[in-house]
Amino acid sequence: MTLAAIEAAALAEGLRLRGALHPDADAGAPEGCRTLLLFGPDEPEFWARFKASPEYADPAPHPLDRWSKRVLTGLAAAWGGQAIFPYDGPPYAPFLRWATASGACWSSPVGLLVHEAAGLLISYRGAVALPEPLELPEAGPRPCDACTAPCETACPVGAMGRNQAYDVAACRAHVSSEAGRACRERGCLVRRACPVSETMGRAPEQAAFHMAAFLGRDGR
Repeated sequence: MTLAAIEAAALAEGLRLRGALHPDADAGAPEGCRTLLLFGPDEPEFWARFKASPEYADPAPHPLDRWSKRVLTGLAAAWGGQAIFPYDGPPYAPFLRWATASGACWSSPVGLLVHEAAGLLISYRGAVALPEPLELPEAGPRPCDACTAPCETACPVGAMGRNQAYDVAACRAHVSSEAGRACRERGCLVRRACPVSETMGRAPEQAAFHMAAFLGRDGR
């Protein structure tokens, strides 16, 4: 099995490999894991695939989490691995630690994770622990090193910026208000300010779905 074959199978299901690592004993990976794979949506193609799924069509809550669990559990079984999800817990799997350990993600100037290919729009639908050590690619350059950091000043209410804690309450209040319509309907302005994020092509409908979930509303 190779990473190329794994990514091809994931892409066929609407997911993309967003990082991989050989976890050490302190990584919090399942016992016997020799390679840990991190998966996120394959945007923008992912959204149409998810909308056509039975999870999106039924009235039960958390359709995206249920879709992710079905798809990744099936892939993991085909590869002889174990699927892991960020929302299963407590205890919760240390996805942020795994992301930075993969060499494909770093802390951005505003504290959010920034990915080499997804920018500040990086998200993880789950991981797969494999019992075999696969050959991994070398880490790429951190995108922030050659960036003017427009993310630092993009938040209209200053809920995020350089060297400051994320003010969740201020963010939520703004996104809920009439003034926050741009964030609510098209996605976080800070995340969208990242030049790398612009390459993702995320549909406004998908962005609104995620923001509705952030506000605790029905994401449909």
